Amino acid sequence: MGTPLFAVPILKSLYQNGYPISVVYTQPPQKSHRGYKINKSPVQGISETLNIDLRCPQSLKNNNEEYRFLKEMDADLSIVVAYGQIIPKEFLSLTKKGFINIHASILPKWRGAAPIQRSIMNLDEETGISIMKINEKLDSGPISNIYKIKLDQKLNALEVSEKLSLLAADKILDNIEEIFDNELNFIEQDHSKATYAKKITKSEGQIDWNNDALKIIGQINGLYPSPGAFFNFKGERYKILKAEIGNGIGKNGEVITDNLEIACRNEKTIKILEIQREGKKVQKIGEFMLGSQIKKGSVISNV
Repeated sequence: MGTPLFAVPILKSLYQNGYPISVVYTQPPQKSHRGYKINKSPVQGISETLNIDLRCPQSLKNNNEEYRFLKEMDADLSIVVAYGQIIPKEFLSLTKKGFINIHASILPKWRGAAPIQRSIMNLDEETGISIMKINEKLDSGPISNIYKIKLDQKLNALEVSEKLSLLAADKILDNIEEIFDNELNFIEQDHSKATYAKKITKSEGQIDWNNDALKIIGQINGLYPSPGAFFNFKGERYKILKAEIGNGIGKNGEVITDNLEIACRNEKTIKILEIQREGKKVQKIGEFMLGSQIKKGSVISNV
């Protein structure tokens, strides 16, 4: 059970290592904004390529058809990776070994919808994947194993997601074998230490130049590629895709060089490397500045 690109390497790993996958569940195809195109989930795409039976219910809640289907299948194990739906309590007993979830954080930290983004935005020094049993409450089931990676200010959410997905694709194989051999222990989480990674909103992308440079870099990296960190200048929106910290002095929000280096708190700057003007293509900063109206001495407000 999975939906985004993050889940694809894990499904491929199970398939390539000979595990018979009876069925894949994913979110239904979504209409694009203008309604011209139907977008299948990445998991649907790979399932069709591998010719695996696929189901896309709108919801599992009060869904007798899917309940009966899974009960009659009598599967050994269900593996859930960013499926995007709550699995009702009554479903959790329909496989012999339960429902296992691969969650992209070091639980109990960052339960919820956006653990990778929140971890980067919070300037955490490490993140990882937790392999856990699903219970009724969100990401609160007992854990078998946690695998960690280091974070630094150069990694964005897409790069961290790829690293964690490949790590999970490798490590899940050992966990499955131990589950089938009844050798895997699941330990209760310390619920008093739980934090929640709520869904990202577009408005969180707006940069406040009164913030510390590290916090702004965390915002740029954590919100890459979507929805992205941005600022407004003369009524237009500019999305920053890549930046680094520099040492420069100016008023917060002031452009202090000809290469769009912007002053922020504590005598630090944000040196923009890649930028996208609203409705335009992504540009390296040198190319962007050739035709830009944002010149040295401009001040970018937080409005």
